[in-house]
Amino acid sequence: MGGSAATMALEGPAYGLIPEAALAVEHGSIAWVGPEAELPGAFDTWRRQDLEGRLITPALIDCHTHLVFAGDRAREFEMRLNGATYEELARAGGGIASTVAATRAASEEELIRTALPRLDALIAEGVSTVEVKSGYGLDRETELTMLRAARRLGELRPVTITTTFLGAHAVPPEYEGRAEAYVNEVCLATLRAAHAEGLVDAVDGFCETIAFSASQIDLVFQCASELGLPVKLHAEQLSHQGGTALAARHRAQSVDHLEYATEADAIAMAEAGSVATILPGAYYTIRETQAPPIALFRKHGVPMALATDCNPGSSPMTSLLMAMNMGCTLFRMTPEEALAGVTSHAARALGLRDRGQIAPGLRADLAVWDVQHPAELSYRIGFNPLHMRIFGGQPCCN
Repeated sequence: MGGSAATMALEGPAYGLIPEAALAVEHGSIAWVGPEAELPGAFDTWRRQDLEGRLITPALIDCHTHLVFAGDRAREFEMRLNGATYEELARAGGGIASTVAATRAASEEELIRTALPRLDALIAEGVSTVEVKSGYGLDRETELTMLRAARRLGELRPVTITTTFLGAHAVPPEYEGRAEAYVNEVCLATLRAAHAEGLVDAVDGFCETIAFSASQIDLVFQCASELGLPVKLHAEQLSHQGGTALAARHRAQSVDHLEYATEADAIAMAEAGSVATILPGAYYTIRETQAPPIALFRKHGVPMALATDCNPGSSPMTSLLMAMNMGCTLFRMTPEEALAGVTSHAARALGLRDRGQIAPGLRADLAVWDVQHPAELSYRIGFNPLHMRIFGGQPCCN
């Protein structure tokens, strides 16, 4: 092989690093990995490829995105920087309402066409798995259209797409002041319809003063449980509303954002086995000052994932490498934590046990980098050192 491998194994040396490693791939899966000097003789006749000293890692996983939407919020961004208040933006048709209006007006083909460049940007950085949420339709037909568009993305590109129903993202204008009525009359029925169509891998919600209360989210999670679907939650991003405790009671795959999470929340997540998904792009864009309690997650052994949170309002970012750098520079995560956050822990946040590490039996989703040490992936800013992406054992140019 002629390179090193950061296997991201949970035990062993930092990064699970194997210098001068060899890796064997068969039928889309990893057959063997270890020091090249220990390569079993059974592989002597296999075709070889010399990586010429490069680093190989698991392919990256973006475990929290809102990749499918229509329109943009660039004008709103400009207005905010020129001093416009939230109320002024809302009166001008800004905020999530503008994205909902644009998404409702778009066809499935338009949603696919506008999402593909965002997906391609992630793939170009070695990403092989992307979670995509609904949540900009907030009515039955548009939510279903978003999920169908997300599924189609995985057919149009060599990438795995997982879909998450986020009907409890915001209260639509027609239900203003009637959040619980929206949940009961629209959200739950749409979730059941999406599940019946095979469009949902997980269920999410936004527990916040500007969205839904913990008791309202609980209604959604009860429905998810009835359907046999795992849950995750946007929680404690702007204030502490008790969403993390609720998510832990439902044994959520992940709890995301978490700027205002407490030590009790960290303990509850650890006991539930939930992943803390850290989203520095939103923290950066909205100029938040309260950082998520990284030290508490470390203290209590809560695994931390990192993701772009790609969305048109609070995190218009399509670089997972930048998210890694931000996790380190803004939140003092280590480069090893950042790489685990976009590989092994990101896989766990999506409930995927077949990827995220380099180990026999797992999918051969891999990334080969023009770097000498894994820390370079978090260290550099605005630089993409990807040499080659391997998806299911096949080298891919995009």
